[in-house]
Amino acid sequence: MNKYIRFSFFSMIFPLLTACQSKSDVKSIPQQNDTTAVQSVKAPSRQEAPNYSTAIKGKVESVREVPVYSRISEQITMFAIDNVGQEVRKGQVVARLSDAALRVKIAHSRAKLEKAEFQYQTILMGQGYKHDNLDAAPENIKKMARISSGYNEARAELHELEHELSYCTITAPISGYVIKIQNTLYGMAKQGEPLIYIVDVEHLKVGFDVLENEVPRYWDGAILTVSTVAFPSEQHPATISAVGAVDDNGMVHVEATLKPHPHLAPGMTAFITLEKVPGSNP
Repeated sequence: MNKYIRFSFFSMIFPLLTACQSKSDVKSIPQQNDTTAVQSVKAPSRQEAPNYSTAIKGKVESVREVPVYSRISEQITMFAIDNVGQEVRKGQVVARLSDAALRVKIAHSRAKLEKAEFQYQTILMGQGYKHDNLDAAPENIKKMARISSGYNEARAELHELEHELSYCTITAPISGYVIKIQNTLYGMAKQGEPLIYIVDVEHLKVGFDVLENEVPRYWDGAILTVSTVAFPSEQHPATISAVGAVDDNGMVHVEATLKPHPHLAPGMTAFITLEKVPGSNP
C-alpha cells in the first residue's frame, strides 16, 4: 500500500519538475538576431616587397696611381716633395732639373743656325740674286739652297733643344697625394724613371667583397651609399662599376665609383649600404 502511494506521488511531481526545467532553459538561451555581425578584415593585397639594406665593410681606393717621370737625365736642383702623403695639385711644380748643360747646347745650336743662314744666302747670291732681294728666287731654288746649307737641319735642332728646356721643369699631371718618393734633392733624375707616384683623388672607387649568392643583388647602376669611419655622418653616393669573378673562397669583389670629395681619400675604411627593391633587377 505504501509503495503504491509513493509511486503515485512521484508520478504527479515528475511532470511539474520537467515543465519548470524546460521554462528555465528557454529563459537561459539568449535571443539571437537573424543577422550575424561580421568583423571587417582588410583583404590581403598583393604583397609589397619592402626595401632592405645591408652594410658591408670595404675600402676607398683610387682608380689610378700616376708616376711622374723625368724626360731627360739631369741633376735635381729643386724638389718640392718632402714626404709621403703630401698633397699636390695639377700643374704644381714638383721638381726642377739643372739646365746649364742644355743652355750651352742651345747656344751652340744658335751659332750653327746663323752659319747655315749665311751659307743659304751665299748659295742664292751665287745664283745671281741680290742680297737685298733673295725672296725673288723661285721656291724650288730656295728649297735647294736650304738643304745644301744645312739650314733646315740647324733650325730643327734648335727648336728641339728649346723644347727640351721645358723638360727641366716637372709638374704634377694630376691632383692627388704622393704615395711613393723615388728620388731626392740633388739626386740624378734619369730619363724614363719616375721621381714620385701620385694617387689620383679626383677619380675614386670603393671596393668590397660579397658572397657568391649575394651577387644577384648587385648590378650595373645599382645605388649605393658610402660612409667612412672618419666621417660617419656623411653619406656619399656610389654606382656599381664592376663585379669580379668568384674566387676559391666563394667571394666576389665588387667595385663602385665615387664622386670626389674633400673628406674622401684612398685607404679610408668605408661602410657600403645597398638599397633596392627585390625583384627590380632588370
